[in-house]
Amino acid sequence: MSYIFLIASVLFGSILVFILKPNNKLVHLLLAFSGAYLLSVTILHLLPLVYIENTAYKKVGIFILSGIIIQSILESFSKGAEHGHIHIHTNRKEFPTLLFVSLCIHAFSEGLPIHNTNDNLLWAIVIHKIPIAVVLTTFLIQAKYPKKTTYVFLIVFAFMSPMGMLFGDKILFFTTYASEITALIIGVFLHISTIILFESTENHKFNLKKFIAILLGILLTIFTL
Repeated sequence: MSYIFLIASVLFGSILVFILKPNNKLVHLLLAFSGAYLLSVTILHLLPLVYIENTAYKKVGIFILSGIIIQSILESFSKGAEHGHIHIHTNRKEFPTLLFVSLCIHAFSEGLPIHNTNDNLLWAIVIHKIPIAVVLTTFLIQAKYPKKTTYVFLIVFAFMSPMGMLFGDKILFFTTYASEITALIIGVFLHISTIILFESTENHKFNLKKFIAILLGILLTIFTL
């Protein structure tokens, strides 16, 4: 079922665009909620877990910092798609290869620690993927890429996190270095979630709806862990 939920989250976000065409305000609220939820799961669950499993605290910290750096590099190619803002303007019809590859690497990596955690991380990623799929689908449509290209892009992207989850559970390398890999992904999650929360506040003005969305994401994690 976990694999199905991960795939369905991307497909659901894409279908929303084709059927309902959600406005930016709704997407930003969902992004704020998902960012807060992901950040809370990372701090309240993943961080304690990785430090319990691996007592080489400095090494764990280095992996976390490495995850932040790696995600920063990936975003230079994906143009910020992982946190819901594709900062790219183009009318070119060439396939966005770098965007595709970097997003797939990110989606694959975030699936790696799911098997070793409780359901909160699964749901955090599922919720996180819905607005990302909305933004990504909207970008592909507005860029006027062929429908076949758009569909293939979204389907492959939808299967990357389940593939990461499968590899994290079955492949010897990922099971042997599970705590180090989890620490690396913690860095990725910290970078993404904090960027989402920072970018969800326009011009540093207090927004009650977004504040409530963030608060709900945090409280949901606290009461379900």
